Amino acid sequence: MTKLAAPPERYQRGFLTQLDQRTAIAQDLQQRFDAYASDLGGVDRLSYAQRSLLEHCLFLQYWLNQQEQALATGSGEFDSGKYTQALNSLSGLIAKLGLHRIAREISLADVMASKSGTN
Repeated sequence: MTKLAAPPERYQRGFLTQLDQRTAIAQDLQQRFDAYASDLGGVDRLSYAQRSLLEHCLFLQYWLNQQEQALATGSGEFDSGKYTQALNSLSGLIAKLGLHRIAREISLADVMASKSGTN
């Protein structure tokens, strides 16, 4: 299967796993996924629904960034209605995921492993 250099034009479930992780876009989206997952208590604590919402959230962020670049450079059509709708959708997804960080439980062994670099 050929890996994608960038997200598809329309949302496709699982697009994050289809991206070529060598690209800057894929690395940026993976970092964002990891940051959200960390805020939600860790990737291992995410439910299927949270993962799905998070994937949609990342796609909308990417799309919004593309629209902002097109507006700034004048290199494409900018539809303020679609932009506003996407921004409102993103806000709703973030509200559903939660705006507050969730502490995750760790053991002394986890702390020691992270200090020794074996994690």
